Amino acid sequence: MANDSFQRREPASGSDGGRRERGPEPLADILSRLFVSRGWGRKSERLRLEAAWEAALEAVVPRSLRQHTRVASLRRGVLEVEVNAAPLMQELNQFHKRRLLAALRQALPGTTIADIRFRAGAW
Repeated sequence: MANDSFQRREPASGSDGGRRERGPEPLADILSRLFVSRGWGRKSERLRLEAAWEAALEAVVPRSLRQHTRVASLRRGVLEVEVNAAPLMQELNQFHKRRLLAALRQALPGTTIADIRFRAGAW
């Protein structure tokens, strides 16, 4: 007593019914497609960037000033950083930018960071 709804239907002769028969796939390929479709790769990249920024700040900027910045974005090699105090934004731009860039480039060798732009932010 077989139920027809659970039986596998064979495609019509000469047609695959829009499906391809596939064999086993490497798990790496499946996970790669999953990460891309869910956007998880971008999140981990952002976490790497934020960790590198924190490490660069730790190496260059006094502890009391570090909590006033956060990474906004990285586009076309330009890292945008939000700063919640105008005097600090000027200090970072004029006195610390070169050393921060060098520290970031060392921490992220596969990522192109050509410049850092500081912008006003509030949080």
